Amino acid sequence: MKWRSLEETSPDTDIRPLREIFAERKELIAKYVPAETQAIHARAVAELKQNNLADSILPIGSKIPEFHLHDHDGKTVSSSDLMAKGHLVLCFIRGRWCPFCVAQIEAMNLVLPEIEGAGATFAVISPQTAQQSFFMRDQHKLRFPLLSDAGNKFARQFGLTYRVPEEQKTVYQRVFVNLPFVNGDDSWELPIPATYIVDPDGSVLYATANEDYTERPEPVAIAQLLQTWR
Repeated sequence: MKWRSLEETSPDTDIRPLREIFAERKELIAKYVPAETQAIHARAVAELKQNNLADSILPIGSKIPEFHLHDHDGKTVSSSDLMAKGHLVLCFIRGRWCPFCVAQIEAMNLVLPEIEGAGATFAVISPQTAQQSFFMRDQHKLRFPLLSDAGNKFARQFGLTYRVPEEQKTVYQRVFVNLPFVNGDDSWELPIPATYIVDPDGSVLYATANEDYTERPEPVAIAQLLQTWR
């Protein structure tokens, strides 16, 4: 499936709002993905919403747990390292195989100068292996660390994790989304997408998550919000 626009924009030039990029991807899905497959994904999202997963995530005012995670180069990165310069923006994503995750991180890449200009640091966390993160960073020309949360141990402390339903697992296997290979374990567990802004002392200032992986906050709005805490 072709996820870019018909004119094949690049990550450095596609400056449209994220909602417009997502709308394009949804149109392609509606056009090319079989209706029964779309229905399976819709049921998976509906089940997560019914369980109110996003309502029980680590809330504003909490302190994030400390972490030591491997980045895309296999180097250990700690939460204290990332917060040493100021505020920290963390995005939890599903992985490089997800077109909505790709669109989000490409859009965040474009606003990185604004994030850093506000004195903040940005990092992405996913359950994929460090090698997969390396491929993702290289392919999409990303300029921030991609951290590997093996076994979703860190995401679980944020209340973000769930096990992929069996019928959705079958779909992923059919289209070669091999999560045991990508993530390095056979748990078939993923985080729901979430974005956090953390104070240098570890306190959560902003938290948003959505069981629907096709809905994410606008990167420009995150960058603007950081200005209020400068």
